[in-house]
Amino acid sequence: MQALALRRWTWVHKWSSLICTVFMLLLCLTGLPLIFHHEIGHWLGTEVEAPPLPSDTPMASLDRVVAAALAAEPGMALQYLFQEAEEPALWHATLGPDAAATEGTRQVLIDARTAQILAQPKPDEGLMYLMFRLHVDLFADLPGKLFLGAMGVLLLAALVSGVVLYGPFMRKLDFGTVRRQRSRRLYWLDQHNLLGMVTLVWALVVGGTGVINTWADLLIKLWQVEQVSAMVAPYQGQARPKQLGSLQQAAELARAAEPDKQLGFVAFPGTMMASPYHYALFMRGQTPLSARLYQPVLVDARHAQFSTSREPPWYITALLISQPLHFGDYGGLPLKIIWAVLDLLTLVVLGSGLVLWWGKHGRARAPGLPSAATLGTEGGR
Repeated sequence: MQALALRRWTWVHKWSSLICTVFMLLLCLTGLPLIFHHEIGHWLGTEVEAPPLPSDTPMASLDRVVAAALAAEPGMALQYLFQEAEEPALWHATLGPDAAATEGTRQVLIDARTAQILAQPKPDEGLMYLMFRLHVDLFADLPGKLFLGAMGVLLLAALVSGVVLYGPFMRKLDFGTVRRQRSRRLYWLDQHNLLGMVTLVWALVVGGTGVINTWADLLIKLWQVEQVSAMVAPYQGQARPKQLGSLQQAAELARAAEPDKQLGFVAFPGTMMASPYHYALFMRGQTPLSARLYQPVLVDARHAQFSTSREPPWYITALLISQPLHFGDYGGLPLKIIWAVLDLLTLVVLGSGLVLWWGKHGRARAPGLPSAATLGTEGGR
């Protein structure tokens, strides 16, 4: 029975690894510069920072920020305002041909204290845009995301099956043994297995969060069906507002509803993250973890009146945690360096696995190794 179970695990490990490895190599290669996207932006001169001002400089009214964004892109509709927790003096505005548009969007960066335009970057150009699109959806939008999500599921299957097979493979050896005096192939096999175990937890975390991130569009739509539709039910049948009320008043209402949080993100009426009738103001905490968790507050966009606030469902919380964790964006530069080192080690694991499989293909099994374990650790990668 044990031999049969090992053969089954070997089959799972072999084919899940072979199918996903090339795509995992691509994701590791493109993910490496994305870990340091802020640092690379500073080096290339594309990262915009708010100019220094006295620390007690008050923030500009959000209505002035909105007016500045619309003046910078005449004829465009404002979709989102976003403020990074690490850069509270800078608003990132996204505009499109209409509120629901996903193509033809433009970016405007605005000083949160003076409401002055700092830059109008082009988000769909440059090396980092190429790396991001390859990493996120292979330039195929939702189908590309779901495909990469499926590859991530195969990666998780390969990792779990690899752990199951590693025990029988190492039962006559000390954990982490690398047999340097044997053949070169066996040396690389031991290195491959050892590095696989070293990077196991990281690969599970990054692979799992990556799979969740590929489902982002579907999870947001599910949230809209389950919660947002119920929250805006009293507005059904009403005409969409043509003139929007004060965003500054809406923000003050949101702060009153969530006094321990601060505003981090605004979705305008008609966008994917809001209803047709409301500003959706997303309030966040002030600790490294809670700053990634958002509490949505809906405010009537015509009259700037508080509508409702509700805790997001568990799957939205999981998505919000997964996005920064995937790139090691919780602990500053030290954590990013750790993420990068583990990424490089994973590249070695993936590459050596392909070489080992290619070298073994069509050859007899190496002598002295258990049959199922050898297939699981050599052929499976």
